[in-house]
Amino acid sequence: METASLTVTDSRMQSLMSLYDMHTTFLESALEGISDEDAHNRLNTRANHVAWLTGSLVQQRFELANALGIQRKQQAEDLFKDNQGIKDDVKYPSLNTFRQDWDQISPELREALSSVSTEKLDTFFEMMPGVNMTYYELITFIIYREANCIGQIALWRRLMGYEAMKYM
Repeated sequence: METASLTVTDSRMQSLMSLYDMHTTFLESALEGISDEDAHNRLNTRANHVAWLTGSLVQQRFELANALGIQRKQQAEDLFKDNQGIKDDVKYPSLNTFRQDWDQISPELREALSSVSTEKLDTFFEMMPGVNMTYYELITFIIYREANCIGQIALWRRLMGYEAMKYM
């Protein structure tokens, strides 16, 4: 992880960047060895499967990058844009497709996050009708959600009989 050498524009971002770097590598560890067939397995529940969780994480990073001026889209954007939930009977892209997009956007977003201005962080926007938040609050929420989703993928690993996620 590159956190030690990272310089940020606003000191509030330092600890968030440490978490961002951890999540960037933890997602790969969480996905390690999971087959595309198992990535769609919901184990007879209504829960979000690994493919949806992964695509949702990728979409979230692309959307945050867009909010910070990086105009890119993930390959499966149509399945995730506008906060779409999981769709029954849809074959989501392979985990490798999601990995490619994650690997593409993560360094670009990392740079944008480390250089985001205090003014931008303190700017309010409408998250959804009637809900206003600052960009700092949005980034904090997204970092929290990444940990949550990666944890869900780690749990799916164990439920499907894979060995536990490795953190190092």
